[in-house]
Amino acid sequence: MASKKKITQKEAYRLGTDHQFIDSVELGPWTSYSFLHDPKHIGFVLARYKFCAKMLEGMGRVLEVGCGDAFGTAVVAQHVKEVLAIEPDARHVAGNKERMGQIKNIEFRQGTIQSLKLPKGSFDGAYSIDVIEHLDKHLNSPFVAAQARTLKKDGACIIGTPNVTANAYASQRSRVQHINLHSQKSLKTLMEKYFKRVFLFGMNDEVLHTGYAPMCHYMFGMGVGVK
Repeated sequence: MASKKKITQKEAYRLGTDHQFIDSVELGPWTSYSFLHDPKHIGFVLARYKFCAKMLEGMGRVLEVGCGDAFGTAVVAQHVKEVLAIEPDARHVAGNKERMGQIKNIEFRQGTIQSLKLPKGSFDGAYSIDVIEHLDKHLNSPFVAAQARTLKKDGACIIGTPNVTANAYASQRSRVQHINLHSQKSLKTLMEKYFKRVFLFGMNDEVLHTGYAPMCHYMFGMGVGVK
């Protein structure tokens, strides 16, 4: 058997990296702020999107509710057929379309889950990351009900949000914004109104677990099967 030809370090570097020297993709405004002021937070955000991506893997049409600057949306799009990402802030929608036009299986649309009135039963899965804690409390049920309405009967809905117990350690800026925090118990109770089964997960930094609920900094509720 002929031995494999050895190549030099310089040749190996060229073969391994030349294809990666492409035009850079800009970060969105919120992600740019994190990069400059709290770069480790970017890792936490990507871990949350990766969880959603793995739970929804192989699905056809998936809805993201409140995508912001869509930094992690491509992670989910890598694992499903297509993503409709909705966002009420027109600045984000315009920026996302411009920056992420190369990713053909993501569509961006301006509006809220309540205002857009998407067709009933048109999605296999839905998810929202860091959205519900920013809503007025009276919107809890409409927010989840509207997502359940868009799903097929066997669809799955994932809601990710900081734990109310973590508020004691939050920055002042987070406390001002997070006007509707939940515990695992309250999130489960809310989602059980609309889904046959609700599964709860905790997350500290990038680590996902099913540990003691009050010690989870972040949490996910996953509802499966629309009532």
